[in-house]
Amino acid sequence: MSVSGLNRIEKKAAFSLASVFGVRMLGLFMILPVFAIYGEQLTGYSPLWLGIAIGAYGLTQALLQIPMGMLSDKFGRKPVILAGLSIFLLGSVIAALSTSIYGVVLGRSLQGMGAIASAILALAADITREEQRPKVMATIGMFIGLSFTFAMILGPIVADAFGLSGLFWFTALLTIVAMLMIQFMVPYSVNKAPRGDNVALPEQISKLIRHSQLARLNWGVFILHMALTACFVTLPKQFVASGLRLENHWQIYLPTLLGSFFLMVPFMIVAIKKQKEKPMFSAAVALLTGALFLLWILPSSFGSLVFTIVLFFTAFNYLEATMPSILSRIAPAGVKGTVMGIYSSSQFLGAFVGGLLGGAIASKYGEQAIFLAMALICLMWLYLTFSMQKLKKSKSFSFTTTIDCEEKADEVVEVLINMPGVIEATLVNDEGGDNLLEKNVAIAYLKVDEKTVDLQAVKSLLQS
Repeated sequence: MSVSGLNRIEKKAAFSLASVFGVRMLGLFMILPVFAIYGEQLTGYSPLWLGIAIGAYGLTQALLQIPMGMLSDKFGRKPVILAGLSIFLLGSVIAALSTSIYGVVLGRSLQGMGAIASAILALAADITREEQRPKVMATIGMFIGLSFTFAMILGPIVADAFGLSGLFWFTALLTIVAMLMIQFMVPYSVNKAPRGDNVALPEQISKLIRHSQLARLNWGVFILHMALTACFVTLPKQFVASGLRLENHWQIYLPTLLGSFFLMVPFMIVAIKKQKEKPMFSAAVALLTGALFLLWILPSSFGSLVFTIVLFFTAFNYLEATMPSILSRIAPAGVKGTVMGIYSSSQFLGAFVGGLLGGAIASKYGEQAIFLAMALICLMWLYLTFSMQKLKKSKSFSFTTTIDCEEKADEVVEVLINMPGVIEATLVNDEGGDNLLEKNVAIAYLKVDEKTVDLQAVKSLLQS
């Protein structure tokens, strides 16, 4: 078995799980570029209810992401993922059949209740080796980014051909495809990786929420998705007002999104090769803030909209791709699942608040004020980035070991943390594990500097 590349099972898992994640997010995102226009035809329409309908899925996602991950620990990954997709399917059908804004809000809320992100990431971790897991997670992240791009293009085309209800029926069809993929394409797994490495641990949540550096990223992703959702309360209308028919909106989304991907490459190169991650992160937030101020100041002409949207998505795509990577490096050893659960909840909650706030601002102060409000909030985020700590290069490892008692665990951790190159060490008792013969099993999670750590010495200590 190759240790340098993905094996056959890992390749299959990466493609199938990434496809399921992407297909589901495609269904959620496709409403963004069209609902501001088609929503006006629904009974009970108002700018406030429009914003709630756009962001409704975010609230239920935020509330259920962690519980669904914990349920997958108890009942298995696939059953929970299939149950979540079934709820998502029901929400899509209800939204498709609705003629009122309230029915669409209900449907979107049910879509959010199918919160399967943590279960999918946990399953990906279950069936991949530690050294290959970042590649699988990167593949999933890439498919999420592609789903957003395709949603911006497909949404206007499908809505123009089949109407708003047709868009939700299309989402329902995609959900059925995702369920078939989970059932027949995703490899079956009976062993679970240590739960602290994959899904949230309730006893860790309070401590990690208060972690100053993690909190900056959680607030950051909250603000990022709040700004995105709020802007789409009005952006589609502005494109129409500039002379671009709705069915042709893909002609603006495709080049601007592709252009933004190319423009963010210099950010990546400077951040990684020049080791300027913190300054480039702040620069991206500054660019996002500037784009929002320009959307507020400049007249809504076609040219100015294209220019500012390219700036907006250059910053958005860079931040969206960078924050999970930073998060995984800052996260204390052994609790990546808990950290990602909090981060995901912050992201989806931001989408809900963005829709709600965007609708409320449009109702009271006019739609153009949305951009000013989001720019001022992003300005506060920019201030927070200045106090981010410089990132240390590190790599995480996990080892199984035996342990007799809590005192022994304390001694081992104390020795580990004083070894050269060991940045962080956590020992988690895995009572019984999945193997009945291993009654006193523990998992040692280490975050280390590969250049200075002696892994053989670490293994010797844990084996002794």
